[in-house]
Amino acid sequence: MPTIVVEVMPKAELLDPQGKAVAGALARLGKDQFSNVRIGKRFEVTVDGTVDEALLAEVRELAEEIFSNSVIEDVVSVTVLAELA
Repeated sequence: MPTIVVEVMPKAELLDPQGKAVAGALARLGKDQFSNVRIGKRFEVTVDGTVDEALLAEVRELAEEIFSNSVIEDVVSVTVLAELA
């Protein structure tokens, strides 16, 4: 069965407190090469049947309406993974 992955991230103009905390932890560990961290959400939706453009459009709509909060988040990708064994 194919899997569709939806990735949601905080809007770029908003503070990401989790990302800021992780960036601070990295700096304390001496990992100075990382200047910024953003933390988002990943949804994996398993599909019964085949994935076509109509189904992808439906998942994009669900991503905008249900998986994300459009006030503070952006849907950054909707991707079809190869069938998992």
